[in-house]
Amino acid sequence: MLGFFTYILIFSFISPCFCTRLNVGTNNAFISVMQFGARGDGIADDTQAFASAWDSACKAAGMSTLVIPTGRSFRVTKINFSGPCKAKINIQLEGKIVAPSKGAWKLDGTYWISIQNVNGLTLDGNGKGGIDGYGSTWWQCPSCKRPKVLFFHACNDLIVRNLGISNSPQSHVSVNMCNRATFSHISINAPATSPNTDGFDISDSTNILIQDSNIKSGDDCIAVNGGSSFINATRVTCGPGHGISVGSLGRNGQLDTVSDVHVLNCTFIGTSNGARIKTVPGGSGYAKRITFDQIILQNVKNPIIIDQNYNGVEDEATNVQVSFVTYRGFRGTSAGDVAINLVCGPLLGKTSSACRNAHGIARNTIPNVPCLMK
Repeated sequence: MLGFFTYILIFSFISPCFCTRLNVGTNNAFISVMQFGARGDGIADDTQAFASAWDSACKAAGMSTLVIPTGRSFRVTKINFSGPCKAKINIQLEGKIVAPSKGAWKLDGTYWISIQNVNGLTLDGNGKGGIDGYGSTWWQCPSCKRPKVLFFHACNDLIVRNLGISNSPQSHVSVNMCNRATFSHISINAPATSPNTDGFDISDSTNILIQDSNIKSGDDCIAVNGGSSFINATRVTCGPGHGISVGSLGRNGQLDTVSDVHVLNCTFIGTSNGARIKTVPGGSGYAKRITFDQIILQNVKNPIIIDQNYNGVEDEATNVQVSFVTYRGFRGTSAGDVAINLVCGPLLGKTSSACRNAHGIARNTIPNVPCLMK
């Protein structure tokens, strides 16, 4: 049933519930993958050419621009662009990078393109460049260890812009242990039926901004995972997919914390969820200071949802606290009758104290210890 609603809700609770050239005067080296033998015909394996070009760019002094030229398609197997680098690097990705098929994949399936320990990096597609993960050859095997397309680890002061990423075998962009990163004008495209193809997965990171982007996927548009804080999504359009999610938190009994997430002026079109917070029973930690503000909804199944029984059983205890959550300025249409669904779980067992022949003094403890003998 298609229902229309306009809703403003603010609440706070604690859940129990080319060639190389140097620009004279600028000390900017321009290094092309073509110089190192890349073919760019979509058939030949250009992995080694990319690795050699990166090594040259990383070792250069001053500024260094790695050029992946337009009008060509570069077939690349697993590649790791690793730092630290002497140069401040700008990657101009104007051509297309394509993955091998599942049958041709011979390496560890954790990631396909990894960028690690590189500070001050800019990756710019200039509105032309693209990355195609050839995920259709993987999606029929959900149990396979499928690679992530683009993985950023320990990259600070990162800028990624004007880039198209499509058809990842698993998540499209993973951000881990990064501080101060901006993603803008990113287009992510995968079918609604593609499994676990999150647009962005963010973990253990701070000060991350995703803005002016369009994300179509078979899973979360953006997933904010444990260890993350000060995450902002602004003017992002999602759909199809599972919406923007905080969590899941507390998976496998672990401690997860997320704070200071601000989702502003975002649009959800035909997604299974809009603004979602999900925690797993048995874990611990918190999700706090979460704001969803000025949200447009078109035929969204669960516009506002908190699920503290995610992958659990009804009323199973949780120790992940959810607090200081604000929903403001939601408007649009719901695909079902329940537009707001807040499922909060009870706390894990109440703690107490016990003493046996114990002497001492306890002050300001939780739980209280009244059984000590003085």
